[in-house]
Amino acid sequence: MPVANRLAGETSTYLLQHARNPVDWYPWGPEALGRARAENIPIFLSVGYSSCHWCHVMEHDSFENEQIAGFMNANFVNIKVDREERPDIDDIYQRACQAATGTGGWPLSVFLTPDQEPFHVGTFYPSSDSYGRPGFGSVLRQMAQAWREDPAGVKRAAASLCGGLAAAPQEPAPVSADMLDEAAVNLLQAGDPVNGGFGSAPKFPSSACLSFLLGYRGSARFAAFASKTLSRMARGGIFDHAGGGFHRYSTDARWLVPHFEKMLYDNAQLPLAYADAYRAGGDPAHLEALKRTLDFVLRELRTPEGGFYSALDADSEGGEGFFYTWTRAEALDVLGRGPESDAFCAYYGITDGGNWEGRTVLCASPGAERAAALSAPGQDMRAVLERGRAALLEGRGRRPPPARDGKVITAWNALAVSALVAGYRLTMERRYLDAASGCAEFIRARMFSGGRLMRIRAGGASKIPGYLDDHALYGCALLDLFEAAPAPRLLEGARAMAGDVLDRFMDGGTMYMTSQDHERLVSRPASVHDLSVPSGSSASASLLLRLYHLTREQRYLSACEKILAARGRQAAENPLAFGDMLCVMQAYLRGVTEVSVMDEKGGMAAAAWARHVPGAITVHVESAGALDALAGVPFFEGKEFGAAPRAYVCRGRACSAPVSTDAELAALLG
Repeated sequence: MPVANRLAGETSTYLLQHARNPVDWYPWGPEALGRARAENIPIFLSVGYSSCHWCHVMEHDSFENEQIAGFMNANFVNIKVDREERPDIDDIYQRACQAATGTGGWPLSVFLTPDQEPFHVGTFYPSSDSYGRPGFGSVLRQMAQAWREDPAGVKRAAASLCGGLAAAPQEPAPVSADMLDEAAVNLLQAGDPVNGGFGSAPKFPSSACLSFLLGYRGSARFAAFASKTLSRMARGGIFDHAGGGFHRYSTDARWLVPHFEKMLYDNAQLPLAYADAYRAGGDPAHLEALKRTLDFVLRELRTPEGGFYSALDADSEGGEGFFYTWTRAEALDVLGRGPESDAFCAYYGITDGGNWEGRTVLCASPGAERAAALSAPGQDMRAVLERGRAALLEGRGRRPPPARDGKVITAWNALAVSALVAGYRLTMERRYLDAASGCAEFIRARMFSGGRLMRIRAGGASKIPGYLDDHALYGCALLDLFEAAPAPRLLEGARAMAGDVLDRFMDGGTMYMTSQDHERLVSRPASVHDLSVPSGSSASASLLLRLYHLTREQRYLSACEKILAARGRQAAENPLAFGDMLCVMQAYLRGVTEVSVMDEKGGMAAAAWARHVPGAITVHVESAGALDALAGVPFFEGKEFGAAPRAYVCRGRACSAPVSTDAELAALLG
C-alpha cells in the first residue's frame, strides 16, 4: 500500500480520499505555497469534492498511476483543495476556466505560477490521449516544458487569465417591476414545455427560480410551469422514491436518470420550493415530496450533535447508482411475488430490461396509476406504494451504502434549518421545529471559534473562517426560527450576523465572498451568482430586508437597496443565475406583508402559514409572556395578546384591525 502523503493529517473527506495516492499532495497552505515560491516551481492545483464521480475517475486513472504521479512530483508542487471547504479558491479558478474554455466543473485542474496566477486551466482529463483530446500525461509534459522553455509565454497566459478574474463592475440601477417581468419571460423561454425545468440536459432543479415563478404576478402560466416542473421532478428518477430526497441533477431531459450523489443543499432548498407550490396550488403530492425529503435529511444526514452532514456519494461498491437501482428479480426478492408486487413494479416502471444500463431507476411514468390499477384491481394504491417503498428501503439497507461526507458546513446547515421550519409551518409537526432549533443551537455552540463564525466542522473541530454565505444564511435561518417561535436571542443573533455582513464583507454595493481580513489570494472574489446554493449577496439582501421590517432600522434597508441595485439588471438578463436574488427583488417591490399571530394553540398561525404570500414575515406568538419578552421590537408595537386568537396584518406602515377568524385572515392576505 502506498505511503500516506501530507493529506493524511487533514479532516476533509475529499482530501483523505487522496491521502494514499502516490502523488505528493499538499493541502492549500503556507508550506506548499512557500515551497513553490522558494524553489520557483509551478503549482498543479486540483479542486473537487468527495461525492464527485469524475473526481473519483481522475483519481483512479491518473493520481493512482505511479508513472504520472512520479512526473507530477518531479515537476510541480501538487495541491488538493476541497471546493466545499474553500469556495473562494474554487470560485477564482473556476472563473479563469470559464474565461479560457467557456465551461467549468469538477475536477478542476489548474496550473499556477508560484504567485498563484493561473496559466493553464481545464477540468477532467483522461490519463492518456483519446478522441483527439490530450490526456493528462500529455498536458503535464506540455506545462512542464512551457515553464522551463517559454517563461515569457507562461507570463502572457497568466496575465491574460488574471485579467478576467475580477468581477466586472456593474452600474447601479434601481430595481423595477420591469426587471421582474423580463426575468420571468426569460425563464419561461428557457423552460422545457414538455418535461418542465430549464434547458435540455443535464437538468438541474433551480428551486429558487421555480419559487420566483410561483410568486410572479403575471399570467398564471408562469406558476403553472413551475408547478409542473416540481411535479415531474417528484415523479421522476431524480427523486429517490424508496428513501426520499433528491439526487443532484438529471442527466437527461425527462428527469429519469440522475447523477446519484445526494447533497444536503439540494435537499434543504427543494422543500422551500415544494412548500411554495403546495401553498399556491394545494397539490398533496407537493407536500408529500417536501415531507419525504425532510425525513430523508433527518434519517440519513443528521449528526449526533444535531447538525447535518454534507453529502452522500454517487458511487458504492456496486458502482455508480447501484445502491438506488433495481432489477425486477432483485425487487421481487424484496417485495415478494403477487398482484401487489406487480402493481408496485408497474407503477415505478420496474421491468426485466430496466430503463438504465439493465437496471431500473424508480420513476412514476404518466400512465403509472393506470398500469398499477390494472395489475391489482381494487387495491388501495397509496397503501400498496407505501408498503413497497418501505420494503425496498429496508432491502437496500443490506447493500454496501455510498460513502458519506462527514464534514458539516455552516451555510448548508443554515439552509437545512430554514427547510425544517418550512416543514413545520405546513404540517405543524413539532419534530421539524425541534430539529431546526437543535441545528441552530449546534451552529451557535460548535461553529464559532474565538467569537468568529467558522465554515467547517470535521474531526471534532471547527475551522476556516466563515464566508459571506455562512453568515447571511445563518442569519436568515435564525429569522425563520424567530417567525415560528420568536425569542429575543434569535433576533439578536440575526442582527449580529448582519453586523458582520455590513462591516466585514460589504464594500459599496459589492458583497465579497471573503471578509476583509481573510487570507489574501490572487483575487478577492465577489459573491454574485445563485448557483447550487444562494449567493452571499442574495442571502444578505434577504436578511437585511427582513431585519428592516422587524426593527425599522434604516441602515438595513439602505444596504439591501444597494445590493439589489448592483445586481438587479443582471438578474433580469440572466435569471437562471439569480433565482434567490429575484425572490428578494420580488418581495422588495411588492412590499413585505407583516403578519403577527397571537394564538396559544397555533391554529390561526397554521392558517396564515398555509397562504401563499411570497416574502411575507409571519410571526406566531404563543403566549402573553412571549410577547412581553419582545417588548421594544418595533414589529410588535401595538400588538396585544388576548383570550381568543387574533392576527394583525400590516403593509407599508398601515396595519389592519386585529381579526379573530381564519376566514377574516384569509381575506386580508388575499
